[in-house]
Amino acid sequence: MKVAVSGAAGRMGGRILTLCRAHPEIEISAALEAAGHPYVGRDAGEISGLGTLHVPIADDVYKVLESADVLIDFSSPEASMTNVKAAAETGKAIVVGTTGFSEDQREALTEIGSATRCLIAPNMSMGVNLLFKLVESVSRALGDEYDVEIVEAHHRMKKDSPSGTAGKLAEIVARALNRDLGTAGVYGRQGLVGERKPEEIGIMALRGGDIVGEHTVMFVTNGERIELTHRAHSRDAFAKGAVQAAVWLVSRPNGLYDMQDVLGLKETS
Repeated sequence: MKVAVSGAAGRMGGRILTLCRAHPEIEISAALEAAGHPYVGRDAGEISGLGTLHVPIADDVYKVLESADVLIDFSSPEASMTNVKAAAETGKAIVVGTTGFSEDQREALTEIGSATRCLIAPNMSMGVNLLFKLVESVSRALGDEYDVEIVEAHHRMKKDSPSGTAGKLAEIVARALNRDLGTAGVYGRQGLVGERKPEEIGIMALRGGDIVGEHTVMFVTNGERIELTHRAHSRDAFAKGAVQAAVWLVSRPNGLYDMQDVLGLKETS
């Protein structure tokens, strides 16, 4: 299977390239970065510490897709929009792990991505996707008697806030409790904000150092607190999931998928 990697010069791109090279069923066919990136033209393997792969980093997604069965994309919201459109036009599969999409971009991705084999997930680790299922189950079981607060922590270089994973967790809680996240979501608190409203879903973001990713969902009532926490020790948890998703996606019919499909978690819901 021929895999191309978008965002190849980034931290996640480097880990995905490493895992793809070690996978017995995968050939790295191409690498992609934004036009004007200083590493365009350089060998992707040399940039990621793998040695020479004879795969120069390109800046034209259509050229990259010519030699690929699937594109794994960890880039920026704008670049991912372009890449999904190109994948749909060329009939190629695409796995998108980019976060930070606006609501309009998410709606457009849903429409465009369904025209090809497209998998979009804010977090591709198995542990986080199990956390999604647990949070849904606990939210439904506890109902409105418990206050729900979500806390996420990431490295100082992360650009979007809150994280895509925290946003997904908030959506899951809101759906399970029949709440409108647009009005119930509270993103940080400051000043004399008054008492916490029962319907609030708090989403708090912390940034510092080299934290890979931590997410905690707290269910709190008088007398007790339940916490569900996932901590990523390295980016390999996400990279492994992305590679697993790419292998799974190639043989699927056109449609929009997520990691719940890959892991078979939707079948048990």
